[in-house]
Amino acid sequence: MSSISTGRMIDDSSDPVKGRVVWMPAKSVWISAMTMTAIIGGPLTFTWSAFAVFILLTAMTICLGHSVGMHRLLIHRSFSTPLWIEHFLVYLGTLVGMAGPFGMIYAHDIRDWAQRQRDCHDLYAHRRSFFTDAFWQMHCAVALNHPPRFVLDERERRDRFYRFLEATWMAQQIPLALALLALGGLPWVVWGIAVRVSVSLTGHWLVGHFAHRAGHQGWSVDDVAVQGYNLPHFGLVTFGESFHGNHHAFPESARLGIEPGQLDLGWHFIRVLSGLGLASAIKLPHMIVPRQGLKRVNAAEASGGSHPPYQAAGQAKSRP
Repeated sequence: MSSISTGRMIDDSSDPVKGRVVWMPAKSVWISAMTMTAIIGGPLTFTWSAFAVFILLTAMTICLGHSVGMHRLLIHRSFSTPLWIEHFLVYLGTLVGMAGPFGMIYAHDIRDWAQRQRDCHDLYAHRRSFFTDAFWQMHCAVALNHPPRFVLDERERRDRFYRFLEATWMAQQIPLALALLALGGLPWVVWGIAVRVSVSLTGHWLVGHFAHRAGHQGWSVDDVAVQGYNLPHFGLVTFGESFHGNHHAFPESARLGIEPGQLDLGWHFIRVLSGLGLASAIKLPHMIVPRQGLKRVNAAEASGGSHPPYQAAGQAKSRP
């Protein structure tokens, strides 16, 4: 089966459908250990200060690290910032505990490549039942019979800091754990590391599961295996990542909550950086060439019926 090359995934007559789901021991043991520690140790070590540390570190690592640093900056290059800020944001993203920077790029790009084809494996489409999808996404991976070639950009490949993070991403929890132990004892370690990592990884899967199955849809894309959907009520707790239908429509946009009323804290942080002169070349939907087959779905509902929604570059004015 011939497929479409996208970004770092190069088509060599690859097949996004045929393959087998394989258990990933290191990945599985990692998330299982964090989850069991959180389930058992969380209630036993609960203090309000530990809970506050959990909230603060989760917000920093998921919002600034994963959403802004890993996703919008490193993966999509939706804006530019000085290298020291980029490194700091990607470091925070590594502390989420999903993977190192190269692993995150690969996991994102192989899924994005597969979903853009006419059909893809059930794992990439989140088609299976709730618990099967949970096990597949958090403990397994797809070994495609004919995968695309993954070609990492030279800029990232030669970055020594990223290479260091990639080789040590699990161990990056240790310095943070030691600091938390010194400042707040065992409760801060359990809530600042195990509870935070397990909640972050489970939450990431939950958003991916529901945002690829059904929900509010302001946009659709023809001839692709998987559509993206918005989860409007979860914009705050996901820092804008729940507006996944918007992201499928405009992958390179630095702003995910593009319709009126869609709260996107990650975008507001980028605006702060811009106001300080620390973010530039910011990409927004009206600056991006529309994806082939992009269509507006129920524009009046998506815009709240009172404000004009975004107009994609090159589209007629009747389509935002």
